[in-house]
Amino acid sequence: MKDFSEILDGVKAKIEAAARRAGRDPSEVEIVAVTKTHGTDAVEEAWRAGLRIVGENKVQEVAWKKPASVSGPEWHLIGHLQRNKVRHALELFDFIHSVDSVKLADRINSIAEEIGARPRILLEVNVSGEKSKSGMRPEEVKDALEHIFAECPRITVEGLMTMAPFSENPEDARPYFRRLRELRDSLERELGAALPRLSMGMSGDYEVAVEEGATWVRLGTVLFGERPKAKAVAAFTGLDSYSGEGPTAKVLD
Repeated sequence: MKDFSEILDGVKAKIEAAARRAGRDPSEVEIVAVTKTHGTDAVEEAWRAGLRIVGENKVQEVAWKKPASVSGPEWHLIGHLQRNKVRHALELFDFIHSVDSVKLADRINSIAEEIGARPRILLEVNVSGEKSKSGMRPEEVKDALEHIFAECPRITVEGLMTMAPFSENPEDARPYFRRLRELRDSLERELGAALPRLSMGMSGDYEVAVEEGATWVRLGTVLFGERPKAKAVAAFTGLDSYSGEGPTAKVLD
């Protein structure tokens, strides 16, 4: 059984090789350690091994996990953000990857003005067009950026995020990652804006994502193993289920 440091070293070696295949500097790529449904021990393990960014899908999970975890990591929200959770997200997270509409951006800006926050965000783009996925259509992103630049002075947009359709073959994700990079590049040219971050690639396809320009890869299973089952999650979160029903969820409503 490999320990976490050995696993991480193997992942980093694959990232470095993928970056060099694409003629990129491996230092351009950072790992977002996705500890979704894992306990605070996973956060601490990642921190001890040198990872400095923790990714979570749900606001209510971070509400209990962050205070109980080692201090220091940046906390990134990588899951869908409901507008009624914006205030808590801004209080808990350092970065939001999943802004998927102008209305959500307006809400973030409004709450940020109230609490004095300066949110850093990515715009989530549904490159694949799958109805099951959140995100703006690629053709909507330019107008959204122009609106945010003009109307949302509290927000800094640093780039784009996407999820490729699930496939057993990592190569199937390549066209989606390439399209996001090309979209980012065209927007930088057209708008004269710097959008340096591309959040794309997960445990099954991160090497392809790096080859196509990812600067953040969101890795959970490849680092921490399979996620705990719902009952185990309830035991250490205090939630009645991972859907968010329970004492912590009520505080965040």
